[in-house]
Amino acid sequence: MLTAVLSGFLLAAVAPWIAGSDRRIGGWLLALLPLGLTLYFAQFIERVAFGETVSTGFDWLPALGVRLSFYLDGLSLTFALLICGIGTLIIIYAGGYMAGHPQRGRFLSFLLMFMASMLGLVLADDVLTLFVFWELTSVTSFLLIGFDHTKLLSRRAAVQALVVTGGGGLALLAGLLLMAGVSGVHSVSEMARQPELFTGHALYVPMLLLLLGGAFTKSAQFPFHFWLPNAMEAPTPVSAYLHSATMVKAGVYLLARFNPIMGDTELWALLLGLFGGVTFLLGVILAVKQDDLKQILAFTTVASLGLLVMLIGLGGEKMILAAVLYLVAHAFFKGGLFMVAGCIDHETGTRDVNRLGGLFKLMPITGLAAIAAVVSMGGLPPALGFLAKEVIYEAGQRAHGPVVLILAVLVAGNAFMFMAGALAGLRPFIGARTETPKHAHEGPVELWLGPVVLAVLGIAFGVFNGMAGNFIIGPMTNAILGEPVSTYLALWHGFNLALGLSVVTVAGGVLLYVYADRVRGAIRAANRVLSWGPDRGYDQAVAAIERLALAIVPRIQNGEMHRYTAVVCAVVVAGLVWGFLYGGGQPAGVPFEPLKLIEWVIPALTLVAVLIVVIVRSRLAAITALGVIGTMVALIFMLFGAPDLAFTQFMVETLSVIIIAYILARLPLSAADGRSVFQRLRDGAIALAGGVTFTALLIAVSAGSLDLTLSEYFIANSYPEAHGRNIVNVILVDFRGVDTLGEIAVVLLAGVGALALIRLKAPKPEPASAPGPGLGPAASARSGEAQ
Repeated sequence: MLTAVLSGFLLAAVAPWIAGSDRRIGGWLLALLPLGLTLYFAQFIERVAFGETVSTGFDWLPALGVRLSFYLDGLSLTFALLICGIGTLIIIYAGGYMAGHPQRGRFLSFLLMFMASMLGLVLADDVLTLFVFWELTSVTSFLLIGFDHTKLLSRRAAVQALVVTGGGGLALLAGLLLMAGVSGVHSVSEMARQPELFTGHALYVPMLLLLLGGAFTKSAQFPFHFWLPNAMEAPTPVSAYLHSATMVKAGVYLLARFNPIMGDTELWALLLGLFGGVTFLLGVILAVKQDDLKQILAFTTVASLGLLVMLIGLGGEKMILAAVLYLVAHAFFKGGLFMVAGCIDHETGTRDVNRLGGLFKLMPITGLAAIAAVVSMGGLPPALGFLAKEVIYEAGQRAHGPVVLILAVLVAGNAFMFMAGALAGLRPFIGARTETPKHAHEGPVELWLGPVVLAVLGIAFGVFNGMAGNFIIGPMTNAILGEPVSTYLALWHGFNLALGLSVVTVAGGVLLYVYADRVRGAIRAANRVLSWGPDRGYDQAVAAIERLALAIVPRIQNGEMHRYTAVVCAVVVAGLVWGFLYGGGQPAGVPFEPLKLIEWVIPALTLVAVLIVVIVRSRLAAITALGVIGTMVALIFMLFGAPDLAFTQFMVETLSVIIIAYILARLPLSAADGRSVFQRLRDGAIALAGGVTFTALLIAVSAGSLDLTLSEYFIANSYPEAHGRNIVNVILVDFRGVDTLGEIAVVLLAGVGALALIRLKAPKPEPASAPGPGLGPAASARSGEAQ
C-alpha cells in the first residue's frame, strides 16, 4: 500500500513532461496509474467483504512510537476505490478540458499529488501519518484552487481555503495527540478496540471539540462552509474531484473513522446533528438562488456534507447505512454533474443558468448523463440516490430525539435538493434554445466519458443493489459501526411512511422547480436583508489582523539594530533573574584557586579592550579592540588544553577584523552616535545587567555537580559507531552533523554577504561646501547615520 500511495507523487514529478499542452494523449497516459490503482484495490473487495482487514507499515520514528502504517477495511477501501476510480476519469477529463493550456502538465501534476495525498489520508492508521496526509491535501488543494494565480479571486479563494482547513488541521493535530496521550497508542484501529478510554475520560470534551474542528473545517460545515463555494474559482476538474467526491469528504471520513471511538454519546449526537442539520438546510437554500452552474452544485455539496454529518451524528445502524448509501451516490451524481457543468462551459462559453436552454439536441450524450445524474440526485428510482433517500427516511423514523423535526428537516432539504439538481442538470438541456457566446456542440470523448461512466454507476448500483450491498455498502457500514450488521437493500419495500415521504419530497421538488423564479427571488430578497455572513466575517478578521500588524510591526521591527540587541538582552536578563529568584538557582560560593600571572594579565587586557570598545569613537579602533577580546579568548583556550579551538579562534578573529575593517572603509557611515543620553544610559545598564547575570549563572553552574552522562556516551560510542578517535571531530561530524551543516551554511551566507559589501565601490568624497539652511553639523551627522 505504501507503493500505491507514493506512486502518485512519483508520477506527478514527471507529469509535466508526459502531458505537455500539445499532447492530446497525455491525460490518457497519466490516467493509467489511477486505473491501475483502482484494479489493485479492487482485488481486496472480496476479502474485506468477508470481514478481513489488511494492515502494513514500518517504524517511522521508533523512539516516539510513530509508524508509517496503513489499514484497509470496508471504510478505507470504499474511499480508495472512489479516489482512484473517479481520479482516473478526472485525469482523462482534465487532459481534454485543459487541452492547449500552456500549464496543463503542471495542472495534472497537482491533481496526481492531491490524489496520492487523499489516498494516504484514508489508508493511514497512525494518527501522525493521518495528520501528515491531511495537511498534504490542504497544500495540494491550495495549489489547485489557486492554479490561475493571475486572478485575484483565485488567489483569495486559495488562501482562504488554506487558512480555514489549515487552522482546522492544527486543531485536529492537538486532538489526535491528546487522544494518543490518553490511550498510549498511536494506531486508530487499536483505539477503536478500547473506546471506553475516551468516552469516559475527563478530557473527552476537548478531544471531541478538537476533532470536530478538523472535520468541520475540511467538510465545510457551518460556520466554515463559505470557503467551498469560493473555491469554485478553480478549474472545473478541481471542483469535480476535490469539491464533490474526495477532499471535502475527508472530514466525513474522519467522523466515520472515529465513530466507534468517540461516538455514541449525547454530545456527539447533539453537535453533529445540530451543525449538520443547519448546514444541510442552509446549503440547499443558498444553492437555489445561484445563477452559476458551479455555484449551484457547490452549495448543494455543502448541503450534502451537512446531511452526511447529521446522519453520522444521529447514529444507529440505519442512519449509518443511510450515510454510506448517500456518500457513494453523492460521489457519482455530483462528480458527474460538475463535469457536465464543465462541458457546458467549455462548449457554450457560459455557466449562467439563465442563458442556457435547449442544449439536448446539440449535446445529447452530455444531456443523457446529466439527466441520469439528476435522477439520482433527486432520489428517483432506480438510482442509488433513491435507495439512499428511502433508507434515510426509514432511519429518521427510528431516530433518538425529535423525530418529527428530524423528518421535517430531511424532507424540506431533499425537496430543495431536487430543485437545485433540476436547475443545474436539467434546465440547460430542455426548453427553448438560447443564444450562447459559443456555438454549442458535443465535446470530445475526454469531456463526456466521465459523466457517462458515473451516471451509469449511479443507476447500476441502484439496480444491482444486492451485489453493491454485499461487497461495498455492507463492509463500509460495518467498519463505521465497529461491528458486523446485516445489510438488506431493495428498491421496493411496499407502501410505508418512507415511500410516502419520498412522494412528498418529489412533489415538493417539482413544485419548487415550477415556481423556481419566485422562490429564487424570495430567497435573494431575504439574503439582501441578511447580507452579513461568515465569508464577510472572514474578510473583516483578515483586515483586522492586517491593521494590528501595521500598528505593531513598525514599533517592533523599526530597523534599529541596537534596539533589537537591547530587547534580546533585557529578556534574557529578566529570565535569568526570575530563575535565580524563584527557581532555586541562586549562585553559591565557589572556591577560587590562586591565579597565575598570565591568568591575571588576560582578564586585565580583556577589560581594557572592552573599555576601548565602549569609549572610542572610531569604528576601526572599536573593531580592533573587539579582535583583542577574541584573541584573549583564544589564549584562554590554549591555557586550558584546547589548541584546536584556540587556532580556530585566532583565525576567525583575524579574518573578522580584516573583513569588517575593509567593509567599513567602503561604506558611507558616520561616526556620530544618534542616541540620547538616556538611551545610552539605558543600553549601558542592560549590558551591565547582562554581564552580572551571566557571571552569576556561570558561578551557579560551576558550584553544582556536573552530569557526565553525555560525555561518557560520546567517549564510549565515538570509535565503535563513528570509527573516529578524535571525540571532538566525531561529535561535530557525526553526532551533531546537522548542527555543523547549519553552522557552515550560516558562515557561507555571511561570507556571501561580506563579499557583496566588499565589492561595493567606495563613495566619492563630496566637495566641501557651506551647509545649507537648517543643516548644521548635528543634522549632517544624523543624515549620514541614517544612510
